[in-house]
Amino acid sequence: MATDYDAPRNKDEDHETESLQALQVQRGGAQTAHIDVEDSDTAEGMDLPGADLSNEELVVQVIPAQDDEFTCASCFLVRHRSQVAREKNGLLYCKDCEG
Repeated sequence: MATDYDAPRNKDEDHETESLQALQVQRGGAQTAHIDVEDSDTAEGMDLPGADLSNEELVVQVIPAQDDEFTCASCFLVRHRSQVAREKNGLLYCKDCEG
């Protein structure tokens, strides 16, 4: 169905706008937003770059490279042997770096 955009608007649309405005006035006009802030969201819970972390102890389990894995000499990611694209001077390069 074709719509004539140049035709004047119906007054029914204006009535809907007026009722919306009336509802906003009934609710008290401007509404304030409530922001839920947790302790972890504050700056105190964040570690800033350059912070002294010398007294922090990290707990990470390091797994040695498996027989079917290699470390790419370009991106230093541990990859499966099927991803070897080239070996040069004893260094292995992955398909992503050589592609």
